Amino acid sequence: MPIKVQSDLPAKKILEDENIFMMDETRAMHQDIRPLRIAILNLMPLKEDTEIQLLRSLSNTPLQLDVTFLTTSTYVGHNTATSHLDKFYLTFEDVKEKRFDGLIITGAPVEMMEFEEVAYWNELTQIMEWSKTHVTSTLHVCWGAQAGLYYHFGLKKRIMPHKVFGIYEHKVLIRREPLVRGFDDYFFAPHSRHTEVAKADIADCSALTILAESEEAGVFLCMAGDGKQVFLMGHPEYDRVTLDKEYKRDLAKGMDIQVPKNYYPQDDADKRPNLMWRAHANTLYSNWINYYVYQATPYDFE
Repeated sequence: MPIKVQSDLPAKKILEDENIFMMDETRAMHQDIRPLRIAILNLMPLKEDTEIQLLRSLSNTPLQLDVTFLTTSTYVGHNTATSHLDKFYLTFEDVKEKRFDGLIITGAPVEMMEFEEVAYWNELTQIMEWSKTHVTSTLHVCWGAQAGLYYHFGLKKRIMPHKVFGIYEHKVLIRREPLVRGFDDYFFAPHSRHTEVAKADIADCSALTILAESEEAGVFLCMAGDGKQVFLMGHPEYDRVTLDKEYKRDLAKGMDIQVPKNYYPQDDADKRPNLMWRAHANTLYSNWINYYVYQATPYDFE
């Protein structure tokens, strides 16, 4: 699938080396179609890693996507070069008068804080409110999903007794929903979080439908408004070594961190991690783009 990005975005060259079709502005201008406008609010500290992971996950549809990366103006992290943010990112102020077919709100390493304590919380609530009228479908990921459930439905997160960290098995609960079309009955996906929104709280909210869950990791996928808002509790976009880097980073810091579950062969961190979630991750993102963005969005926004 063609993903339209700026010609010199570093992620473009990396993904092209993986034989993923990336399109620059010049070629896109000569195609007589309307690309789907997808905004990605990237709240992760290692923004370039997240760019690659999400663009890879979005690359399995024949539809052309015009991707806009957003960052917060009320907080600027220190893990991504300012020059990269200035060149490839916009803020909410830059786009608030525009409309998008899809919006992805990523996770963020702030889960142990109360939502209102997060430096950019007010800005994020403005974006989530704006998404109701300016976005066809919004996909909230991990902490972004918890933030969305709290803002839109008042559901609070809670701290888990132990970090949910590793690759977990999940079960599809409602097969008729297009978001899980093509899924096996059971599938795997990565998680890395200390908090959750309780299944009972989600189930008690009449506006929400739970589509997949894990006995160990809790609710994985739920949605509201016929897909207007989708909440994804894990990180299916993670690549093979993301959890490996996180685990070894925390070990180097002397933190008390367990080996990621179901990740390394024989739980041996010196061995190459198993990759057993990519097919369902690709299917999930493709289904979201096709059934909840492309099939639902108007051709003429204005």
